[in-house]
Amino acid sequence: MSSEAPIYLDHNATTPVLPEVLEAMLPYFSEHFGNPSSQHPYGRRARGAVDAAREEVAALVEASADEIVFTSGGTEANNLALFGAMRARPYRHHVVTSVVEHPAIREPLGWLERQATTVDWLAVDASGRVRASDAERVVSDKTLMVSVMHANNETGSVQPIEELSAIAHRTGALSHTDAAQSLGKVPVSVTSLGVDLLSIAGHKLYAPKGVGALFVRRGCLISPVALGASHERGLRPGTENVASIVGLGRACAIAKRDLDTERKRLSALAQRLWGRLAAAVPGLALNGPSLDDPQRLPNTLSVRFPKVLGTDVLEGASEVAASTGSACHQGEVHAPQGIVALGISVEEALGTVRLSLGRLNDEASVDRAADALARSYAAVARVPS
Repeated sequence: MSSEAPIYLDHNATTPVLPEVLEAMLPYFSEHFGNPSSQHPYGRRARGAVDAAREEVAALVEASADEIVFTSGGTEANNLALFGAMRARPYRHHVVTSVVEHPAIREPLGWLERQATTVDWLAVDASGRVRASDAERVVSDKTLMVSVMHANNETGSVQPIEELSAIAHRTGALSHTDAAQSLGKVPVSVTSLGVDLLSIAGHKLYAPKGVGALFVRRGCLISPVALGASHERGLRPGTENVASIVGLGRACAIAKRDLDTERKRLSALAQRLWGRLAAAVPGLALNGPSLDDPQRLPNTLSVRFPKVLGTDVLEGASEVAASTGSACHQGEVHAPQGIVALGISVEEALGTVRLSLGRLNDEASVDRAADALARSYAAVARVPS
């Protein structure tokens, strides 16, 4: 990274396509252009590439290849999980979720609420986690699903999915988790988590945008939400996006290969960034779990600057590319929902900046970012409110 390039600290919003991923994809834009459903050599080559990628995605989450359904991304995977389960089991009309879900879950569930589905929105504690006991109180034989994200995009809190799955299964309900933020950062095993459905977003783990997957446990009944053909076990019609699927597969293989080393590296960088920034900004606070909490993403720092707007701090630190909350909601100054849910006041939450590290970062870039943010804060804080 050159000294003039902005320091990218927004890996929870999206990630760059790794060179190795792009290299694997390129032939499927040109000479290997076949339709995977065709029976001639061009089609068979494309089908082989899709099958190989399915194996790579399955290996990352410790699933079987026939349990992976390719989609256009995490949002579609979430919609297929929710609406597909609802269509298959319309007699169950209750869903349990959390107040800190991504809009890709929150908005579909809001729509279902307007169609007479009952939704219980579980509160979170100061670390950003739901209490399994709260879920246990509301799950019943009418519950279709417990759907709680594996790791929060704003605070990095990792949820107790294993416990939630066990609670769901006691009444015959399904367990779903959106693992978009956790894949490639912490171990994700569908067996350990006990989930029936798990959503994957390619662009969060160095694959291209516009591709994702849904893990559907063998024997878990869901119905398609779009019609047109029998692709992807009949659950997702349409000719497969071969090049992007190949990219997703390669990215998952890299994530599996590098998980332990990258997890340790990112954790050390986050500690370094926090230490340098906290030393320079009196009163700086960390939102969500502490840095020594094992149930957190190693790359995510949600920091709260005192008595200023986080947007102003970022505006004054033009050499840092970061965000003040969900990347899906830029353009407005508003308190991040996931931060207010921790019990932090709206006024204080407006001082939040999310710093999410990744493969583009090293010690030098982290130090530069901390210094730039500290300088900007000092300048902004001197302005009368």
